[in-house]
Amino acid sequence: MVRKASIMIIISTLVMVTWSLPGRGTNAHSDQGEASDRLVFAHFMIGITSDRSSASDYDDDMKRASSLGIDAFALNIGVDPYTDQQLQFAYASASQNGMNLFLSFDFNWWHTGQVQEIGQKIAQYASLPAQLMVDNKIFVSTFAGDDLNVADLRASVGKPIFFAPNFHPSYGTNLSAVDGLLNWMAWPNNGQNKAPTPGQNISVADGDHEYISALGGKAYVAPVSPWFFTHFGPEVSYSKNWVFPSDLLWYDRWNEILTLGPRFIEIVTWNDYGESHYIGPLQSQHTDDGASKWVNDMPHDGWLDISKPFITAFKAGASSVASYIKSDQLVYWYRPAPRNVNCDSTDTCMVPANNDSGNYFLGRPNGWESMEDSVFVVSLLTVPASVHVNSGGTVYAYDAPIGVSAQAIPMHVGIQSFSVSRNGQDILSGTSLKPIIDGCVCGLYNFNAYVGTLPTEFSDPLQPDGLSSFRQGLRFQPRAAQREAVVVMELVAATSVLAERGQGTTLGSASSAANLDIVPLGLAVVFNTEPPFQLRHLLEFEEFLYLEKMTRIWVFVFLLVSMDIAPQRPAPLRE
Repeated sequence: MVRKASIMIIISTLVMVTWSLPGRGTNAHSDQGEASDRLVFAHFMIGITSDRSSASDYDDDMKRASSLGIDAFALNIGVDPYTDQQLQFAYASASQNGMNLFLSFDFNWWHTGQVQEIGQKIAQYASLPAQLMVDNKIFVSTFAGDDLNVADLRASVGKPIFFAPNFHPSYGTNLSAVDGLLNWMAWPNNGQNKAPTPGQNISVADGDHEYISALGGKAYVAPVSPWFFTHFGPEVSYSKNWVFPSDLLWYDRWNEILTLGPRFIEIVTWNDYGESHYIGPLQSQHTDDGASKWVNDMPHDGWLDISKPFITAFKAGASSVASYIKSDQLVYWYRPAPRNVNCDSTDTCMVPANNDSGNYFLGRPNGWESMEDSVFVVSLLTVPASVHVNSGGTVYAYDAPIGVSAQAIPMHVGIQSFSVSRNGQDILSGTSLKPIIDGCVCGLYNFNAYVGTLPTEFSDPLQPDGLSSFRQGLRFQPRAAQREAVVVMELVAATSVLAERGQGTTLGSASSAANLDIVPLGLAVVFNTEPPFQLRHLLEFEEFLYLEKMTRIWVFVFLLVSMDIAPQRPAPLRE
């Protein structure tokens, strides 16, 4: 009865809130990074696509990447039995959707003694229409593999290859036989594959300099990545737990790329959810390697929007992106909780695990201190404007110039709202669906980023296969008060979004909320959409059914109110 009473309070509160709310293969030439010669790649993990059953399952990825100006996917492959089937699907889809592909051999799974097998694999796909050709050669890359005999590899392929592997100059590898190199280290680090420490701070630009110097004029594949966080516990055999400082890295790195002007760049990655540097959609079909615990309800699609004008400027050889902004937009991101929140009693990485790799740490991810407690905001503006950020009730305002600019706003627990105004009028405004909480989402130290946009974009939920390992290793048993607090913030945020978009103004428009798929839990139940997985499993089933019943009452009141009272515009945010 106590729980039901508290849930009734939630519903009553939300009713009051309702009354007050307003409404074919490319062939590039030259080893110099000339504008006409520049190509953009994105690293694509084939190892998590075993659930795809046809070429059409790749179409959305191909179309979305191509629309951004990405020229080719680097297909990261291991030795899984389904690899060839998935490669055939991918190459067929790419040829129909204006994309190119090339193989990137992952030496976590391959070994350098497999020269003949690797050469045969390259030759197998070399003549397909979507194969990327550079200087009339088959483009090939790797992840690691420094000891590979390149001369033997070329002989085993039997055709000319443009070989740009991820070899490491610091290892003393002989680079005379390569055509170029991929630098994978896209994040500030300590030189030992971990976050920087005092006295050991190597920037991404430092890595650029090392590679360019070692290449002596050969082609450089420069990395661009938005984030890095991985948190695999003992529930899997590949336990690892660390971050690289990433805060405004996506914005800063793109500006570095315009100055650097390399021949090639590679986005790390399109779909590596396990390390949180995915820029592709969550709904892109994939299996769950255990990452869903920190990836669920954490879309990164807004980072794609930032990349598009930078890619266009990069290919044009421009030093500024301002003239490539065609419409006003705001992209924001933040972690779901402050970095000092204590999750030791429930986190999946508080249990000892296999640490042969040296990458596993108990509790908070190694390097957590290097991450700022901030809300990061990037504006893409055709004309200067004012930006207001309301983080948990504390409002910040600043003037943003034409083009692309960034700000780090102090993080506060609570609902996050944003607006952009010009000449005293809001041109963009909205409330994020992800509140910042003083707690542990699903009991975890989650250092992944939630990325949102204004205008708000399409819904991007994980699909069932991408959630299949969600419960594996979870130790979290939420208290009733925790459950209800999360439900309050999620429902208030969703209600704000509905009002801001003018949803619910008539009975007929109520059904359109289902198409938006933006409403969590109870609203989703009423409109027959799938509620967020996190909330469905945060509540015990009995309480979920009760909350569903009570939410139907709340939504009925919401619709009655909205039939006669049109939502009002929110007042502009003020300092």
